[in-house]
Amino acid sequence: MRLLIVFGVVGQLLRLFSLAFVLPLLIAAVELDWTIAGHFAIALTSTLAFGFLFSTGFRPPKVFYRAEALSVVALTWLFISMFGAIPYVFAGLSFVDGLFEAMSGFTTTGATVLTDFSKYGKAFYLWRSMTQWFGGLGVIALFVIVLPRLGIAGRQMLFAEASTAPGEAVSPQVRSASSKLWLLYSGMTAVLITLLIIAGMTLYEAVCHAFTTMAAGGFSPHPESVGGYKNPAVEWILIVFMLLAGTSFPLIWTVLTRRPLEFFRDGEFLLYSGVCIGGGLLVSVVWSGGIPTLEQVRHGLFQASSLISSTGYASTDYNLWNDGARVILVFIMVVGGCAGSAAGGPKSVRHLLVTKHIYREITKTLHPKAVIAIKYKGQPVRDDVMNAVFNTVALYIGSYFVIGVIMSALTRDMILGFSAALACVGNIGPGFGAAGPMGNFAGFSDFGKIVLTFGMWIGRLEIVTVLALLHPDVLRSVRLSSFRR
Repeated sequence: MRLLIVFGVVGQLLRLFSLAFVLPLLIAAVELDWTIAGHFAIALTSTLAFGFLFSTGFRPPKVFYRAEALSVVALTWLFISMFGAIPYVFAGLSFVDGLFEAMSGFTTTGATVLTDFSKYGKAFYLWRSMTQWFGGLGVIALFVIVLPRLGIAGRQMLFAEASTAPGEAVSPQVRSASSKLWLLYSGMTAVLITLLIIAGMTLYEAVCHAFTTMAAGGFSPHPESVGGYKNPAVEWILIVFMLLAGTSFPLIWTVLTRRPLEFFRDGEFLLYSGVCIGGGLLVSVVWSGGIPTLEQVRHGLFQASSLISSTGYASTDYNLWNDGARVILVFIMVVGGCAGSAAGGPKSVRHLLVTKHIYREITKTLHPKAVIAIKYKGQPVRDDVMNAVFNTVALYIGSYFVIGVIMSALTRDMILGFSAALACVGNIGPGFGAAGPMGNFAGFSDFGKIVLTFGMWIGRLEIVTVLALLHPDVLRSVRLSSFRR
């Protein structure tokens, strides 16, 4: 693995990413807050300078190896989070807190260390929302659009950013015309902004929430999240768009352009939407202890769509719900969104395939000589794909457990520790207890925040990417090499 090649590509991406600081800089300037504008100007110039430093003399290589593609993806997430933390550090957060907040944004986790929301201005909260929007499907589109111009196939990044589960990578039709992917993501964001304004939000509030909804992120400029606005119309709109944010974007494109009934033929979407709607209704029934009111149904559906899509918004404090309702929410969290969406976590398709595999093995116990193929969308699933599915699910479970044990030991609170691990590794956002929907992660020690930051990073990269880079074969192949061919 040629480090200079890897850093050359990362440098090119950092140079492009530096432009993201322009909008919050302008907002701060319009508000005549020159101090904040200066913070974003420093972040912009620092990112641009390091981008040029990393990529000086870079020439696209004739051959771009798999380990190098994995490294570019992993390091890009890490470096944009580090440079994205600069405005937070200037705003008064420590470096650990700033990195936690930035990593939470770019991985679309939505966990926060902020305790006093009145201390920060519009440019600050707009930047938080922008980090999530870029960290959603926008980063995938960036890889697909930008990297081919550097002589590197976008698909080489896609396999590094997404595993081999069926439906995980962007479809060939969308990949061949990557502008469609960006158009869909941006178009749905614009539609949501319009609807939120009609529902009563200001333009600024609508932009912030649309950015973080379509990215399945969950950052809100209000300390009580969406629940602080006390607006049922806004909540119903967000329920629909959070559900869409966790749906496969290639599937949405197919429904909008060619086959409008494809939603009802896609097994993963049926599982995902069924768990979301059914789980939300069940939560409202268990929470109410009988026939729920329309308000309770709305809160149940809101929290179900928020947690299954890994958005992490809150319409109310579900920490106060009974244990039965909260257990259902944990199940909804674990299921996760669809492959090819902005959602984090192990994705619904893997749970679907694991369930089919278990059913097949039970059937073969009764009929040992039976030959039963596992099919997805009418096609048999290869053994190597099933192995990748099981590996990923096992790694997520293992990561939940290891980080949960560490956090439980640090906090001496098992529910807080394991829910924080689930929230961060699954890129969900809120957990339970002090890290619940109306709480924050400020109370964790610096070491605990570093562990959770690492959890967010590996969770967004689906763990395999990071572990592959630590493989002895990769470590032995590391060399500086030259930028030139």
